[in-house]
Amino acid sequence: MIYFTSDTHFGDTRVLRLDRRPFPNMVAHDAALIESWNKIVGPDDDVWHLGDFMSARAGDCSELLSRLKGRKHLIIGNNDPGTTTTATGWASVQHYAEIRADGHHLILCHYAFRTWNQMGKKSINLHGHSHGRLKPLPRQFDVGVDAQELRPVTLQQVLARERSLKR
Repeated sequence: MIYFTSDTHFGDTRVLRLDRRPFPNMVAHDAALIESWNKIVGPDDDVWHLGDFMSARAGDCSELLSRLKGRKHLIIGNNDPGTTTTATGWASVQHYAEIRADGHHLILCHYAFRTWNQMGKKSINLHGHSHGRLKPLPRQFDVGVDAQELRPVTLQQVLARERSLKR
């Protein structure tokens, strides 16, 4: 199974205030996100994290990655320091990726695009960065935890949610 997520911001106290995440402190926040991740993701699953994984002040990124299930791929975000991008535990690290999943061509980046490769051929742009506040274009989805109930999601879950909103 392939999952997508973004903007976990482990150890970054700003998200409690700016994004109004429902936790009294970062210990509770981080524990809840780790539990949610591991409840959904299996050891043989792939997780594409589309940036802003953790704060440099949050501790050892390699240790945190070892606590999260699955093969983890990082699409670098604007708040991913060198301690995150060079940590052991990432299967891949890049600024941008194009993959195929569930018969769809996916464009993965931390940032939402106004236009993207094969847009006219129904490719899909998955992104983070906007914390659920950006009005999407058709076939463009924010997979960040603030937009996805604080958990990783599959492409099918994202597409099903869009279909239910159109009804």
